[in-house]
This record gives sequence, structure tokens and C-alpha cells, in this order.
Amino acid sequence: MTSGRELKKRRVAVLAADGFEEVELAVPVAALRAEGAEVEIVSLRTGRIRGVNLHEPASRVSVDRTVPEARVADYDALLIPGGFINPDLLRQSEDARRFAREFDATGKPIATLCHGPWLLSSAGLTKGRTMTSWPGVRDDLVNAGATWLDQPVVRDGNWLTSRGPQDIVPFVKALVDHFAGHEPQQEDSGAKQTTSAPQRRKPPAVVLGAMKWLPRPSLRTAAMIGVALAFYAARRGRRSALPVGRWRAAVGLK
Repeated sequence: MTSGRELKKRRVAVLAADGFEEVELAVPVAALRAEGAEVEIVSLRTGRIRGVNLHEPASRVSVDRTVPEARVADYDALLIPGGFINPDLLRQSEDARRFAREFDATGKPIATLCHGPWLLSSAGLTKGRTMTSWPGVRDDLVNAGATWLDQPVVRDGNWLTSRGPQDIVPFVKALVDHFAGHEPQQEDSGAKQTTSAPQRRKPPAVVLGAMKWLPRPSLRTAAMIGVALAFYAARRGRRSALPVGRWRAAVGLK
């Protein structure tokens, strides 16, 4: 990814509902806006939707348009964050499924991670696609006709997918390139593979033990965002990450 405002004048729709994984919305949105993109939050209702950190309530973000109000023609790219709750709500919405189908039909870039591909599956779009996701979603996608790869980032045509928060740094780097229209590196595309990776033998230990080590929400939010932004800034060669307070204000978190 080159430096500068790669996405100037690009309009990005972030399709999210209550229960979005905070780091999966906030960090990509901050990166997109830093590259000059105009980002709008599109959701199932008006007001402010609530994020989560794994299973606990986190900050809220203001909705710019509801899905029925949003027009695919108004946007150049689509981002679908994950979380346990957010994509489950989206996949049950005919308006959200229609929006995803219409967006994909244009060939415009779509990016999603974690449980976000649930929406693409319910929209009937995953057959024949090569992608990744949170490992627990693997069987859903394979059963819906996709080839699932256990890789940090997979790009297939106009789709960019990633496994989740553990891959946020490579995902955000690939996201800006994808939305800017740059060709992927061959090792990141995964498009030539036709056999899915096997099921995981056990769920991630970090999630199994989350109840034991998670600090109170305010400290956890600052820590997760601060670490993710620090790694992202380091990868881009910047001198330092944005202070958490300034960054949170920039992405509209309350």
C-alpha cells in the first residue's frame, strides 16, 4: 500500500447493525478516512447503533442512512464488519440481503471479516467464491458453495475477506488497496485454490478464556483500539498512531 490519500473522493458504505465488533468497524473506518474516503454508516434503524467487544456492550456509532434509504449507486465500495450479533441481524433483513446482492452485481469492491460473510451467504452470493471468515463460520460458507481458506486475508475478484480481529493489521492494509483498485499480490489472493481448508480442531483459546482476563469495558476498548492502531501505523511507516481520544472522535464513537 502506498502512502498518501489513496481513497480521495471514494464513498464507502459500512453496512452494520447493533452488535458489530467495535474494532472491526472503528479501525477500518479510521484507516479509510485517513486515506481520504467519505464513509457512511448504513444500518437497519436510525439513531446510534451499539458495538460490542466479543460479548460485552461497547461504544455506539451514529447511523447516516437506513438500508432502504441507501442507494448502491451512491457508493464506490462496501464494508461489512463482523461480530456475533451484527451479521446475524443483517442476514435476517431482506433489505440488507438485497443491498448486498445489488452491490455485488455492480462488481464494486466488497470487504468483510469475521462473521460478516454470513450476510453474503444468506444473500445467495457465496457459491463458487473463494473466501475466509471467522473459523466458526467455515461450515456455513462451505455448505453454501464457497471454498474456505484458513488465511488472514483472501481476495477473490471484487471480494476481500478476513478471519477477524486477530488479522486486523493485514486486513486494513489489504482493504485500502482493494478499495483503491490495486491488483492483489498473488500470495494474498487464494483464488486458484479449489479445496477448502479443514475444520479447526478446537476454538481459539483467547476466546475460550475471554471471561477470565477481559478488563472493564473502558480500559479494554482503549487497549484494543490503541494496539491495533499502533500496529497499523507501524506497518505504514508512520511515526506514531493517533491518540485514542482524537481517533475515537474522528470515527464518531461515543
